[in-house]
Amino acid sequence: MSNASRLLVVDDDQDLRDTLAEQLGFYDEFEIETAKDAIEAIEAAKRGRIDLAIMDVGLPDMDGREAVKIMRRDGFRSPIIMLTAQGSDTDTVMGLEAGANDYVVKPFKFAVLLARIRSQLRQYEASEDAVFQIGHYTFRPGSKLLTTEKGSKLKLTEKETAILRYLYRAGREVVGRETLLAEVWGYNSNVTTHTLETHIYRLRQKIEPDPSNARILVTEAGGYKLIP
Repeated sequence: MSNASRLLVVDDDQDLRDTLAEQLGFYDEFEIETAKDAIEAIEAAKRGRIDLAIMDVGLPDMDGREAVKIMRRDGFRSPIIMLTAQGSDTDTVMGLEAGANDYVVKPFKFAVLLARIRSQLRQYEASEDAVFQIGHYTFRPGSKLLTTEKGSKLKLTEKETAILRYLYRAGREVVGRETLLAEVWGYNSNVTTHTLETHIYRLRQKIEPDPSNARILVTEAGGYKLIP
């Protein structure tokens, strides 16, 4: 999937770090970046888009919870899952108060961590903080906004936002018209593909430099796909 979620795995234990990166890398829905300490993690969060961070508490240069505080202070809004060998309620509370979204106690089963990651990503995508890149636009579905590189803002309708969000999560795969209708409008016998086509037309007027020659939201046999 081209629109894979970017995960940052932070742990000073190289074996665990490499194992997690390898296991998560088997899933096309993820792209993996790693860091061995807090400083690398903080810099990675500043440097580019990270959709979720998995951070160990016991880092060599700084307590992972302190690193989380710094990342949050610097504007990092994506979910953070903390890994810890300490399973006490106090330890969990300290992590959550530092700005973490979830806590996983070592040793853990990979399937459990995977489920937590997916759950946090789903919640994030539905939140006001979610940010996606579509072409030269920054897409904030929570605010129904597209922002250009120069800072100009394009306001989207609720349906336009839902269409872009669904196509974005589909990667470069073609989404059929009936599927898109069902996902955006739900079951409504009064809604036809003409309604969808009208919304696609209006979206292109907003986002395409040349709407008659679409390069971002393109029509394919049976449906549409997004080329971010």
